[in-house]
Amino acid sequence: MNLQPQRHILIVYPHPDDEAFSVAGTIAYYTKKMNTPVTYACLTLGEMGRNLGNPPFATRESLPEIRRKELVAAAEAMGIQDLRMLGFRDKTVEFEDDEKMVKLVEGLIEELKPSLIFTFLPGFAVHPDHEATARAVVEAVRRMPKAARPEIYGCAFANDTLEKNGEPQIQIDIRDMKMDKVKALQAHASQTGWMMQETEKRIDDGEPMSESWLNVEKFYIINPDHYVK
Repeated sequence: MNLQPQRHILIVYPHPDDEAFSVAGTIAYYTKKMNTPVTYACLTLGEMGRNLGNPPFATRESLPEIRRKELVAAAEAMGIQDLRMLGFRDKTVEFEDDEKMVKLVEGLIEELKPSLIFTFLPGFAVHPDHEATARAVVEAVRRMPKAARPEIYGCAFANDTLEKNGEPQIQIDIRDMKMDKVKALQAHASQTGWMMQETEKRIDDGEPMSESWLNVEKFYIINPDHYVK
């Protein structure tokens, strides 16, 4: 589908690399082809990530700073100029007070007045921090007057997503921005090194990158009224 012009885009995810897998190609289109301002609010530094590089180059002590630098590099690859690191601890977002998280998102919306928000699809985001983040975004938008609400596009990873939701309504061909997505993924080397090494080998060997997730990014349109607390 053709991208619709946006006044301002807000991305809200809990971990560095969530954005690279989910929206990197789409965001690169918006920033580099359409000059759309984008703000990325990343809740944690992913300091509890299970990977330490392949071969390992990080330790448990050094990983937070490494992931911070990786996040900055990924944002640069996507053309994001407004990166917010919100300082929550990895794997604890699910335990934060729900109202506190909603107020945080409300503050971002009030400041930025985005016309579109990217987050996860509630109930189909797999990780507890993903779910908590999605709940906060959806509830913040639900409380707004309908005429003032930004659209919300949700990314889903659960195995039963298609069975229960059907095909995503938004499917964006990102082949023209594929290398921007690859660069964003490469930036998160501590977590994606093993995967990107295989991908890069296929590129060097001249094989086409036919993986659908590198060609198309898919999102569900979230109706916040379906998630009444």
